[in-house]
Amino acid sequence: MSVITIERKVLEKNDELARQNRTLFASRNIFSINIVSSPGAGKTSLVEKTLEQLKGKLNVAVVEGDVQTDFDAQRVAKYGVPVVQIVTNGGCHLEAKLVQDALQNLDLTNIQLLVIENVGNLVCPANYDLGEEMKVVVASTTEGDDKPLKYPGMFRNASVLIINKTDLLPYLPCKIDELKRNALSINPSLIIFETSCTTGYGVAEWCTWLTGKVFQHKGTK
Repeated sequence: MSVITIERKVLEKNDELARQNRTLFASRNIFSINIVSSPGAGKTSLVEKTLEQLKGKLNVAVVEGDVQTDFDAQRVAKYGVPVVQIVTNGGCHLEAKLVQDALQNLDLTNIQLLVIENVGNLVCPANYDLGEEMKVVVASTTEGDDKPLKYPGMFRNASVLIINKTDLLPYLPCKIDELKRNALSINPSLIIFETSCTTGYGVAEWCTWLTGKVFQHKGTK
C-alpha cells in the first residue's frame, strides 16, 4: 500500500509541473508533441526528416531525452533549430520537471512547435505528462505487429501512431494491417501514418498534418 501511495504522490507532483509547462506553452502559443517509442524505432530519424520538411514553414525547437550521451542533440542541431539535450543517467523516461529545466536553456521566442523526443521506452513514458499537446508513438515494422497489445498503455494515451521503416516490409513477417487493427483495438481514435525515413515515404503527409494542427492550435488562442 505504501508503494502505491508513493507512486501516486510522485505522479501528482509531476502532473502539477506538467500543468505549469502547459501554461507556459499556452502563454507563448506553442504547440508541443511528445514523441515516444521503443529504442531503435527511428524517433530521431523521424525528427530529422520532420525538420527537413518544416524548414521555412514553422519555427521549431527540440528537447532531446536520452539515457546517456548528447548524440541525438548533435544530430538535430545540424538543422539549425534550438535544441537542448536531457541526459537521464539511466532514467527510463522524461518527467515534467526535467522538461521544465530544459526549457530554461531554450530560446522560445517565436517558437511555434516544440518537439520533445522521449527516452526509448514504451512503459514508463505512458504515465508521465510533460505538458505536451499530444503523444506521438512510433512503432517500427521491425518490432512486429503485436506491439500495441504488449504495451497498451502507451497506445491508449497516444493521439498519433507512426508506423516507421515501411521500406523493410518485404523482408519482415510484420503485417501492417494487423498492426493497425491491434492499435485501433486499443485506441480507436488513433491517427495513423506510415513512413520510411530511408526513402522519405509518408513523411510529407505526416508533416502536412502536423503543420495543420499547429496553425489550428494558434487559431484557437
